[in-house]
Amino acid sequence: MAEQNVKDMSLFKLGWPIFVQAFLSMCLGYIDTLMISKYSETAVGGLGNANQIIGFLTLAFTIISSATGVIVAQYLGAKLKDKLSQIYTVSLIFNLLLSALISLIVYVFCDGIINIMKIPTVMIPDARSYMRIVGGFLFLQATIDIFSQIFRNNGKTMLGMFIVIGMNIINIFGNYLFLYGPLKFLDLGVEGVAISTTLSRVFGALAAIWFFHTQIEGKISLRYLKPFPFDVLKSLIRLGIPTAGENISYNIAQLFILTFVNSFNSTVVTNTKSFVSILSNFAFLYSVAAASATAIIVGHAVGANEYDFAYNKVLSTLKKSMVISVAIATINFFISPITLGLFTKNPDIISLGKKVLFICIFLEFGRTANLAIINSMRAAGDVKFPTYLGMASMWTISVLGGYILGIVLDLGLIGIWISMAADEIVRGIVVFIRWKNGKWRDKRVVKA
Repeated sequence: MAEQNVKDMSLFKLGWPIFVQAFLSMCLGYIDTLMISKYSETAVGGLGNANQIIGFLTLAFTIISSATGVIVAQYLGAKLKDKLSQIYTVSLIFNLLLSALISLIVYVFCDGIINIMKIPTVMIPDARSYMRIVGGFLFLQATIDIFSQIFRNNGKTMLGMFIVIGMNIINIFGNYLFLYGPLKFLDLGVEGVAISTTLSRVFGALAAIWFFHTQIEGKISLRYLKPFPFDVLKSLIRLGIPTAGENISYNIAQLFILTFVNSFNSTVVTNTKSFVSILSNFAFLYSVAAASATAIIVGHAVGANEYDFAYNKVLSTLKKSMVISVAIATINFFISPITLGLFTKNPDIISLGKKVLFICIFLEFGRTANLAIINSMRAAGDVKFPTYLGMASMWTISVLGGYILGIVLDLGLIGIWISMAADEIVRGIVVFIRWKNGKWRDKRVVKA
């Protein structure tokens, strides 16, 4: 389908590949956790902590990739294609330079980062190994992220899905070789898992480059940098910093919460947090896919000045996502003894995990609203408000509340999860009101 008709594509056609991609992207890290849990339970906590830290650091280069998605969608919606090749080139080159710097920092300062996070001593060797290998090649993920945004906002969501399918196949096969297969004799453990993950990203980056050159109208070339288009970079940064700001704030808050969890110095609590995070994330997969597809449509609609169309599309998505996500969270709670049992046989972890998953049902009401509305606010160009709101709510309700309930009042992991649920619900209510009152309508990026 032609790029200018993306707005008219069905939500299902855009969304189902994103659903599969989100599911498999999530599995890419979770499969590591599941396979390593059968190899060594101690390694699970180290892997979970390392992934949390790496996930936070990758947010630095989502500043540009998220802005690229917003600008591409609105330019295509407005049928202004002349600057797209320049935007593609600046986005990729800047992200590669930034992510290469971050990769170097992770590798060199790995031990310092681990000390700051207060990771339990028994988990440090595995966390260090995983961080240095996977974190040292973060520029591969930065490349995949940029191209994924370009594919999605050109309406070609299946390309990202194909890439992630290939990455999962390589990752699973590699994990098997190192943990249980012919290469088990090397006894690499977490290091083997990290190597598999990195090799899967090498494939993903190469596949993304090939798809771009064969499927997307536009080019990436150094000739678009002469003279250097400072106006493009400035626009990307100006839009990207607040666009990624809410996610950055969220992940910094999650790192603080992780230190609260680690301060209990309990393998039961730390592993329960890792397992519950995995299971609860499955509840919002539909919302992620629907919200992402809706944001693509909203970006094109806003670029074409069709604001009422965008308004109604978001409300329709929100209703469906709320029903489905809460239903999945409820089912997740009832079958938790079985699903948690896939990771561990420890009855204390299973008991605590079930209680936390009950709280996740209420958390899902707020998280679904935030996904559906905030993604579309960003696509419309309303990027500052979600950041300010997120900073205020996350730090006062989620972090401070988690400290008070979890540590001061000694409610532990349950108290921490109650605070996170309250944060999501409060933000969800506020952004819903903002979408209804239409203050996002005058934030359009493309002025032509």
